[in-house]
Order: sequence, then structure tokens, then C-alpha cells
Amino acid sequence: MATSYKDVPELCEYISLVENAGTKGRKRVCVWQKKLIKFVKKIFENEDLIINREQLSKYMGLQKYFDFSLFPWEKFVFTLHCCVYRADGLPRFPDLFLFMGRGGGKNGYLAFEDFALISPYNPIQQYDIDICATAEEQARMSFDDVYNVLEKHKKKLKRYFRWTKSEIQCKKTLSKLKYRTNNAKTKDGLRSGKVDFDEVHAYESYANIKVFTTALGKKPHPRRTYITSNGDVCDGVLDDQIEKSKRILDFEIEDNGFLPFMCLLDDQNEVHDEENWHKANPSLQYLPTLLEEIRKEYQEWKENRSSASDFMTKRMGIRQGNGEIEITSWENILATRQIVLPIVREIGVLGLDYTKINDFASAGVLTKREKKFVFKQKTWICKYSEDLPNINFPVEEACAAGDAEIIDAPEIPPELIAEWVAEQTEFYNIPMLTLDDYRLALMRMALSRVGFSKENENIYLVRPSDKVKVEPVIDSAFRNHNIVYGDCPIMRWYTNNTKRVMSKKYGNYEYQKIERRRRKTDGFFAFVAAMTQHELIPEQQTAGNVLPLFTFQ
Repeated sequence: MATSYKDVPELCEYISLVENAGTKGRKRVCVWQKKLIKFVKKIFENEDLIINREQLSKYMGLQKYFDFSLFPWEKFVFTLHCCVYRADGLPRFPDLFLFMGRGGGKNGYLAFEDFALISPYNPIQQYDIDICATAEEQARMSFDDVYNVLEKHKKKLKRYFRWTKSEIQCKKTLSKLKYRTNNAKTKDGLRSGKVDFDEVHAYESYANIKVFTTALGKKPHPRRTYITSNGDVCDGVLDDQIEKSKRILDFEIEDNGFLPFMCLLDDQNEVHDEENWHKANPSLQYLPTLLEEIRKEYQEWKENRSSASDFMTKRMGIRQGNGEIEITSWENILATRQIVLPIVREIGVLGLDYTKINDFASAGVLTKREKKFVFKQKTWICKYSEDLPNINFPVEEACAAGDAEIIDAPEIPPELIAEWVAEQTEFYNIPMLTLDDYRLALMRMALSRVGFSKENENIYLVRPSDKVKVEPVIDSAFRNHNIVYGDCPIMRWYTNNTKRVMSKKYGNYEYQKIERRRRKTDGFFAFVAAMTQHELIPEQQTAGNVLPLFTFQ
């Protein structure tokens, strides 16, 4: 047993590498690794912790069965995750988050960790481990690594394990290792000791994660391991994990047993110096073949950044969409998470959009606050929409937040939307409602009953050319973080589902949906409709300061 990290080489080696990074030939590390070391040292200074050296030594001895030895960073996180305990005997860091560039050996690390924890050296009986991923090929990756170890050393290890291509079991403890990808609803009754989530970036919601993690706690020492590179799913589980990690390492919130190990460039411009690539991948200095491959990918990316956008996202840890079609960067979309206090009788324009009245429909009120465009939206979702089962967005959470409402009817009644419009007129001063001819055909009578009609000259029929003309205004507002949705995930989702395409007819960009069925855009197009008449809105000068919910790193 040990109580100080200074007595444990597996911890000291990596701490020294980070603290002396960039000097005497040592490779550079990102700011989040430096903050991690400060965080870990502070934990050891202020808490009564125990490091089980005997257990750690036995686990480290299992490296002889693998075709690789653990890198310093792997020994560091393994020790903290698997062998450091609180005074009451519980793991100090039961949850591990591994975020780094592709090729760093995350799956190999996970295979070693799981092999160790189902081995006889872990005395906990039936310490089952489930490896989860959104695709079977990914879920099998670490499992197959363990399976291959057993096959290679069959003569010796068959005394301790029994295995098939779908399940590995320790004979002494009856602990099992499995991989899982089926529908989350089929997982009730699990008694896992540990759950792994592979390639977290692919999870658009917490549905599977919640089912697996709620099964924890039935066995001693429950653990979770999350491994991932960056990915293109925005506002999903990964973004939550990254934000949580940064707040922990900045000492803004308690860690609650969550150990964030994040490796990425500190700034996207660092990519042009090869030495900075080590910031995103701490294994790179030990893998010359991988380094050569990344050099090739870098050259391809420089020549065509759109077609090789995975290079920055997957290799360097900084999300880069397709600049030719994305409406704006994800950072700019996240910047819409600002709060503006409303003003009674504030002047605003109302926008309305839907594709089919038996699918999704959205409306919203656009106001101004100096240079800020503030949009408050509401979405209605038909319960019987053909697309709804295929949509990977947590609509229930949007409904709970009041941003959406599911309608149990064959279609969304136009009167329901008109009632919401009428409610907004009681709070806002709305001189104009915007929509196009197609939408007006269905909404005409319902809107006229609440005072909006062509005869009253308070409906503007939006033309395609109007949307093209306002695109540069919207683009500038995004770039300068002057669009405000509040904390409204469904509006961020709508926006991220939209692309810009050069219009052959108008010679400027126009907006289109990225994918026809699984990704909706109604809320964003309601915003665009309202923006076509933004000049009707004066800049409000009183009350309601803009309050960012967070700052960008």
C-alpha cells in the first residue's frame, strides 16, 4: 500500500513528462494535461487516499500477454482508475474519460484494463464488464483484442479463463466480458461491475448510456470508462463530457469521481507545427509509423480541407465540419447559448415554418437587443410522424423544457399554432408575421382569427430571394456571436442540420436541409423567415443584458 503518488513510479513517470514537457527533448502536451496534473496532485495533497501497490504490480504483470507495453500515460490513468482508493475503500476515480486523437491506442488500453479487471487478480466475484458502442464492429474491437490474447496464450490461460467469440469468463471469479450494441430497452436486469462506452462521439443521446449506467451499483467498485476521439455529432454526449471535464480541471465543479484525460490542440493554428501534434496524441512519440501516416494526412488536408476534414476532427481533436456546406462553425452555434431578459411589449417579428403539418412545425419571435438577434421558438411534433422513430434527438427533453410539444393527433392543428401566436401578441408587440405561400394556404383561416391576414397587412409572404438576401446578415451575426437562442438545444439541432449551397439562380448562398428525414430544420427556417423582416425591429436599448452561459476556450 502507498498513500503518496511520489512512491508510485506509474504515476511519477507521467507527471514528470507533463511538468517538463517541451524541455530537454520532451514532447509538448496540451493545456488540459497540465491542468490534469495540477488537479491530481491537489487531490493527493488534500485527501486521504490509498494506492494498492500489490494489486497494481499484479495487474502490470499482465502486460506480458499483450503485444505491447503500456505507454506512460496509460500506466498513469490505469493506476488512478483501477488502484487508487478512498479511505472507505471505494475507488477514488471510478469514471475515466479518455479523449484523444485517433491512433493513440485507446482500444488497446481498454482491452488491457478489462482483461485486468476480469482476471483473478480482481477479487470481486462476477465483476461483469460490458463494452458498448453504437456499431457492432466498434464494440467488438477491444473485446477481440482480449480474445486474441487468450487464443495466443491458450495453453497457459485456459487454466484461468473460458471464452467464445461473444463472451469471456474468468473461472475463479465468474466475471464476464461482453460487447453490446442492441437497443437500450433490452438491457434491463444487467448486473455489471463496469461499463465501457467506445467512441462516445457517436452517441446523439443518453438513451443507451442511462440504461447501462443505472445497472451499476449492484456489484462493489462500479466503474465506467469512456473512450473517444472527436466527432461530428454536435450537442451530443461528447460535448457534455468535454464541457464537464474542462469545468472539473478548472476547479469550477467537484469531480465526483470523474477523471478527465483530454488531449487536443490548444488552438487550431497549432496544427502547422508538427511538434504540436503530440498535444493531441500522447502516444505519437512511440509510434513512428503512425507519425508518418499523419504527415501524409496533413498534406492532403492542406490541399483540400473540405474533403479531408476528418484530419482536424479525428487526429487533432478540434471539430471541423465541411466548410463548403456547413452553415457556420459549431462554436458559433454554441455561442447562441446566451440569455436575454425579455421586455414587455418589445417589438418583434414572428416567423413560422413547417414542411408537413403531420411532421414538425416551428414558430418563433425575433427581437433585437442592440446588435443581437434574439429568437424565442416553439416546436410542435406530430406523434404519428413517419420520421419520428428515425430521429436521434431527445425530443422528450425538449418537451420537458417547454421548447417543444408532442401532438397526439393525425396532424398538427393549425389552430394550435395560431393560439400560440395569439399568446405571443399579449406579451410582444408584433407588427408582422412571416411565412411563405405554401404555409399560408393551410394557416390562413386560423391566423386570420387571431388578427393576422394579408388584408390587415401584417403577414409577409417570404420569397426564396428574400432568404438569399438575408443570408449574409445571418452569416455575419453567427460569426460575431450576435444570434441568441437561449439554452435551446432543439434550435441548435435545427441550425446544425442546415447547409449553405450556392444558388445558381441568385448567385449567392441559399439554405437547404442536410438530410431529408432524420434531421429537421423547421425552427431554423422559421428564424430565417423572421430575419427577412428584421429591419422592422428597432434595436431595444433598455433592460435585458445579454448574459453568456459560458466562455469559450
